Amino acid sequence: MAQLSDLLRRAEKDVVKGWLPACQLAVAKDGELVVFETFGDATDDTRFCMFSCIKPVVASAVWLLIGEGSLDICRPVGEYVPELAHLEGVTVEHVLLHTAGFPYAPMAAVEGGDAAQRRRRFTTWRLEWEPGSQFDYHGGSAHWVLADLIDRLSGVDYRDFIEERVCRPLGLPRVLGMTPENVAPLAWLGDGDPDTLHAYDSPEVLAAGHPGGGGVATAATLALVYQGLLHNPGGLWDAAVLHDAKTNVRCSFPDTLRGVPVNRTIGLVVAGDDGRHIERQGAFGQGCSPASIGHAGAHLQIAWADPATGISFSYLTSGLDSDLMKEGARAYGLSSLAAELAL
Repeated sequence: MAQLSDLLRRAEKDVVKGWLPACQLAVAKDGELVVFETFGDATDDTRFCMFSCIKPVVASAVWLLIGEGSLDICRPVGEYVPELAHLEGVTVEHVLLHTAGFPYAPMAAVEGGDAAQRRRRFTTWRLEWEPGSQFDYHGGSAHWVLADLIDRLSGVDYRDFIEERVCRPLGLPRVLGMTPENVAPLAWLGDGDPDTLHAYDSPEVLAAGHPGGGGVATAATLALVYQGLLHNPGGLWDAAVLHDAKTNVRCSFPDTLRGVPVNRTIGLVVAGDDGRHIERQGAFGQGCSPASIGHAGAHLQIAWADPATGISFSYLTSGLDSDLMKEGARAYGLSSLAAELAL
């Protein structure tokens, strides 16, 4: 198939040219893996740091709580997390939509991975602006709150809950809170400042299970997560909640970086029909339909699914490219080729 050959060549080129140490891509349809390829210094068993591609996985665990009736997202978050009760006006919905007003609230990964330390840190958080009044990407802060909600409402550690209630029913391995034994092999990001993204592959951060960026997986696993979102096997999620999460754009505030409406649901980005889908954080391709759902990660890790074609696509790399234009072109090119596959 010429289209598939073009996709694979495009992915391999960046490794051959020495721009990336390794990458993986996967395409799935009808609940099954169709394409899975690895290039560079890695094998098909190698897992990659997903960065923010983990966010919808964590949100999907929250959807389970909503469906079971233990969580009302319209309620103040302080009713569930007393340590945040001083943040007046913040609802759980605001947290899910990145409109809560504390985008830069501090939380070190190792600190957040411990419930007692996490909750002590919550008491120090302050609002930076009025909740619900604007969008500003809560890159790390929001998902620490979601992790705590999972802990409190399920009585199960959020890392274990996600494995037991999301990954395992989908037939997939653990993705968050990894020990050296269950993470290997991992595509290492290399040495660097511990305050940068390099730290996400450190043993301490991997074990902490940063819910906003610390997940690890193969591209195959991530593509199959999105097949789960398309098909809801075994009625894993409440059908109405899942439909809402895939279709109901609750936040259309402009992105502070790009100025494009963010098209956020309670955990996903929707491509939309305004012609600006390739600018959104889903890393969508030109041929993705308006109903496509996804969420990109730092350095343009890619994960999306298109209900119109049934295709889900994931692309992960161990490269930390500092050229944002090159990253954007790479994501656009790969996603566009994947969206055009005739499977």
